[in-house]
Amino acid sequence: MVRAMTCIMCPMGCDLTVKTGADAGAEKILVTGNTCPKGKEYAVQEMTDPQRNIATSVLVKGGELPLVSVRLDHMIPKNRIFDVMAEIRKQSLEAPVFAGQVVIENVLGLGANVIVTKHVRKA
Repeated sequence: MVRAMTCIMCPMGCDLTVKTGADAGAEKILVTGNTCPKGKEYAVQEMTDPQRNIATSVLVKGGELPLVSVRLDHMIPKNRIFDVMAEIRKQSLEAPVFAGQVVIENVLGLGANVIVTKHVRKA
């Protein structure tokens, strides 16, 4: 199998060609087009175990803003995004809220915490 992708690991945005199976020859995965080692690492990870981060928001009760932005502190398997989002949607916080505050520790046992990314004061 041959797959084209664009590396997202740095601003260069290299156009990668990834070959797997019989197309890769003796290697399990053959990556070309990368100008640095990060491109190969990205392509291999994307082909074998795609990971993603999530950025979204959570309701804040009694705050100067109705929502606060949150994100994961580690990437999770791509196929678990919807499960994690369902857990995040169940959450609400009471103002004040502080950047770095953990909303969900080790969400779904995936080793990632959901953390607040900004301060929200009481209304």
